[in-house]
Amino acid sequence: MIHADILTRLADTIDSRKGADPATSYTAKLMDKGLDAILKKVGEEAVETVMAAKDGDKLHLVREVADLWFHSLILLAQQGLGPNDVLAELARREGISGIDEKNSRPE
Repeated sequence: MIHADILTRLADTIDSRKGADPATSYTAKLMDKGLDAILKKVGEEAVETVMAAKDGDKLHLVREVADLWFHSLILLAQQGLGPNDVLAELARREGISGIDEKNSRPE
């Protein structure tokens, strides 16, 4: 069984690449381009995820979700956040109806 700590290890790797040479690290290259480039990549991966789901190819879907998660982790790191911040929010929501949780958000 694969454990969720892969997210933490991946986030640590992303953090270690923040200051790396953009010529040798994809993560450093994307970080160097800034927030707009990261957001564009997250958006592209989200669209590719939707398209893979519509195609019904489960392996393709899993690969696209992996890309989306990876780029989301880069976005979180760029913003000074990590997977534990997201996991804490999911834990906070556990046991709360999705409708109730959404209705509790400020407008």
